[in-house]
Amino acid sequence: MSESEYIYLLSHMPGITYQMSRQLLQQYGSATAVFDNRNELPESARLALEGHLATARDRMEKEFAFCNEKGIRILTWDKPDYPKRLLHTPEPPLALFYKGRAQLNAKRAISVVGTRKISEYGKSVCQNICREIKALLPDCLVVSGLAYGVDIHAHRACLENSLPTVGVLAHGLDRIYPTLHLQTARCMTEQAGGLLTEYVTGTNPDKGNFVRRNRIVAGITDATIVVESAERGGSLITARLAQMYGRKVLAVPGRIYDPHSAGCNHLIRTGEAQMLTSVQDLLSAMDWQSTSAKKEEPSLFPEMDPNRTPLERGILSALQERDEWDKNELARHLNEKVADISTAAFGLEMDGLLVQMGGNRIRRP
Repeated sequence: MSESEYIYLLSHMPGITYQMSRQLLQQYGSATAVFDNRNELPESARLALEGHLATARDRMEKEFAFCNEKGIRILTWDKPDYPKRLLHTPEPPLALFYKGRAQLNAKRAISVVGTRKISEYGKSVCQNICREIKALLPDCLVVSGLAYGVDIHAHRACLENSLPTVGVLAHGLDRIYPTLHLQTARCMTEQAGGLLTEYVTGTNPDKGNFVRRNRIVAGITDATIVVESAERGGSLITARLAQMYGRKVLAVPGRIYDPHSAGCNHLIRTGEAQMLTSVQDLLSAMDWQSTSAKKEEPSLFPEMDPNRTPLERGILSALQERDEWDKNELARHLNEKVADISTAAFGLEMDGLLVQMGGNRIRRP
């Protein structure tokens, strides 16, 4: 069996929790080694493997056959096409299921979330955001949850503007919930979009799954935009997860007496989110340059390239001084936040200008 198959088995083995799986992978170095040394495992893990291995393997074979038939890719966290941003969050799924064409490791990625009870104002905002992103950041990936309200309007606005968009689901890829969004989901997988989930086939869209999928929506992107939200709701959970992960949060202001804008206004008032009135606010918050303008020839000295942000140039300049840096040390050296260093380093890695290693370190390629 392959390492990916062993990772799948370990992550879906009855009796073995996510935390236990992570500990075993850290201790043995690979899922293959965990199974090769099953007799040496802690008693609870060993008994789980002894009691459920045959059933779990049979379930895995059926799942892999379904994925192969439907053109679904199984992304285990050891593979290069696994969403790298998720690896910098506390609980990245060991295995994901993905159907689509969008690049999950796009250089720029944002999530758009909000209330299910969207207003005409919210619909207009979704349209304008996606239209402006298409004009200024045409390769930016837009992520949401395919739910009613802001989610589905963001996805549809992306499709209308030929923007790549991915929906993160709270169930397996053998169904679409809500069923009213089936046609949109098909368009997303057939065009430059996709559907992503950590759940196997047969999983019901239970309430707890929606809460857990929010960590993927927040963790797979550089920034989260909240369009409309009441004082409580899943979009605020996503926004706070994004904050926890060191990602930017932006919120669209609304009328002060509108209950469906109360959450956004609160995020702005407390400083938990920056105000977004146009995509220019996103560019400013992220220190991004528009990618629609004509690009200059690559510089012989990447750290001096005028298309780079000041932080990117600072990182590249530091790597000219020294081949390898710890991110915490580099943050002190540049007087920047570690989270901002990580975000900039991801973009530079995508361009082949540095390599991120274990232990929170980066080096020249």
